[in-house]
Amino acid sequence: MPSRRPSRRAQPYVPLDVDRLMQGAARVERRAGAEWHVQPMAPRSAVKDYVCPGCGGTVVQGTAHVVVWRADSIFGDRAIEDRRHWHTGCWRAA
Repeated sequence: MPSRRPSRRAQPYVPLDVDRLMQGAARVERRAGAEWHVQPMAPRSAVKDYVCPGCGGTVVQGTAHVVVWRADSIFGDRAIEDRRHWHTGCWRAA
């Protein structure tokens, strides 16, 4: 009688995305009555300077930080265009 357990060979191979693992997992946080997507950025992924909306200072290229955008926006995918780069400490303090 054949086994009822699915064969491991039947599943396609999916390579491990090491860069994504090193950056950290995206998460949804609730702040001030709104939901926000928060994506950590590894230093090697920060390829240009950004202005932090928390302190008004510069998030310098090569600095680990977080990218934040509304999760509950009525504009759906357009909300991604409104994402902002924050110093990690500034986002925690906000």
